[in-house]
Amino acid sequence: MRYWWVNQNQTFKFEVQGGFLWSPKVRADGGRNYFYDTMAEVSPGDVVFSYSDTHIKAIGIVQKPAITSPKPNFETAGEYWSNTGWYVEVEYKRIENPFRPKDFLESIAPHLGKKYAPLQMNGNGLQGIYLTEISSDFGELLVKLSNADLASLEQDLAPLPDLESEYEINLEIEAKRLEGDLETIQLTKSRRGQGIFKANVRLVEDHCRITGVDNIKHLRASHIKPWSSSNNEEKLDGFNGLLLSPHVDHLFDRGFISFEDSGGLLVSKELNPQVLKQWSIPADQNVGTFHSKQLQYLAFHRKAIFQY
Repeated sequence: MRYWWVNQNQTFKFEVQGGFLWSPKVRADGGRNYFYDTMAEVSPGDVVFSYSDTHIKAIGIVQKPAITSPKPNFETAGEYWSNTGWYVEVEYKRIENPFRPKDFLESIAPHLGKKYAPLQMNGNGLQGIYLTEISSDFGELLVKLSNADLASLEQDLAPLPDLESEYEINLEIEAKRLEGDLETIQLTKSRRGQGIFKANVRLVEDHCRITGVDNIKHLRASHIKPWSSSNNEEKLDGFNGLLLSPHVDHLFDRGFISFEDSGGLLVSKELNPQVLKQWSIPADQNVGTFHSKQLQYLAFHRKAIFQY
């Protein structure tokens, strides 16, 4: 296990909510950048400290190695960055009481001053830093200052064994090597609810609207307008997705259920009511309103997928 420090001043709300790290691969002038190169060095189980607005605000656990990826939907943040870069899946837990490292400079100073340190010797942040490795001693100190239970956090956020690990490993190898095949790789991964599509969906949705489950380990990123019917932009659009529990994903994907724009649950006459009863799904529930950009996709689902 290694410890990493990431500066997320512009991207904190996107990367922490979306569960990822993302950086360009090279500088704007095409040159190498140590703080981008480090993205390819992280491994599942590594610990990441999120630094934003002078505070450590979250701790994450790396889930998978870096892959080549299109830029996520950062809105206006990072608008001048390359459209292709490194993507690392990370699960975060926000710190209950974010702390400012500068307030603990006496303890932290011995860990600074080295090449690629994340802070100046006076405790102020450094410009141009994204992801940098820190020593185990420094990492353990930050865990202590955060009052986090690292053992519990590692257990809660531990990477899940992938049931299709051989497929995923091969895909990640291809994604690292085949720059020219980026679109094909990402679109293939999006079909399986992986990669950048999943991250983009998480920027819109944060729980299963039917079950209320919010642990991403137990949710699938499901296309509203099916992958097979979507153009390339729609296939990766976070507004074309819902986070659903697996059994709900099955019902939605097969058209046994859908949703009104107002959030009302629609149940197909083709679905045996006993199924909803056994899965404790109230047929008359309202799951809440949707973003305006999701409505066009829901309209398609009702028209083309839902079995009236």
